[in-house]
Amino acid sequence: MMLAMSLSDIVRRLILPKAVPEPEQLTIAHAGDTLPVTFLRSARARRASLRVDSARRRIVLTAPLRMARGTAVDFAQAQAGWIAARLKRLPDVKPFVDGAEVPLFGQAHRIRHRQDRRGTVWREGFEIHVAGRLEHLPRRLRDWLTAELKARLVPLVHAKALRVERPVKRITVRDSRSRWGSCGPDATMSFSWRLVFAPPEVLDYLVAHEVAHLVHLNHGQHFWALARTLCDGPIEGPQTWLKKNGEVLLQYGG
Repeated sequence: MMLAMSLSDIVRRLILPKAVPEPEQLTIAHAGDTLPVTFLRSARARRASLRVDSARRRIVLTAPLRMARGTAVDFAQAQAGWIAARLKRLPDVKPFVDGAEVPLFGQAHRIRHRQDRRGTVWREGFEIHVAGRLEHLPRRLRDWLTAELKARLVPLVHAKALRVERPVKRITVRDSRSRWGSCGPDATMSFSWRLVFAPPEVLDYLVAHEVAHLVHLNHGQHFWALARTLCDGPIEGPQTWLKKNGEVLLQYGG
């Protein structure tokens, strides 16, 4: 027996967006090996595509909602050689462990575990000493690095914002993997904590970039002119450095 649909049910079916399926982990065969691929559906996609997600060390296959799964998988299989090459080029993960090296504001520092001390992190020369139990080292070091970044970042943001005579509502430091910094229309700013590994001139450029967005919420001619004025040096060097080394920064700390 069929039940009549109400007008509201019909309208709801027509206007509500279709649910996007959860990501699926696939394996693609290539030269006797299996290659991991993350399969995503997108309401915006018009065709199947592959991209490298360096931050999460994965290859992403994106397909439209209506495309048959087999069609999308066949597309990825046809690109197996490309996938294999890209996976090999992904930077190695650089975990926080005793004896590892990290670039604190671009300067190499060695991590030293100090089991004889309790609950603190400090720097001696070009060494970062982390006290306490070994399993707590990654978290304690990350907390310390985040605090070191904030100590430089916050005064720098306010100093440049003062130059454009605009207030900054809030500054946060997060584990952002898609962008180094952002500035919202409500004057809130967010930066990736991994900028603690970048040279000072790169941090200066990124702060100048986001502060310029307090005035221009676009990337037009006037925005870039202001960003250049706010930056302590030429912006081309930091831009080139980020394009070349940005993926590596994302690998520190796992």
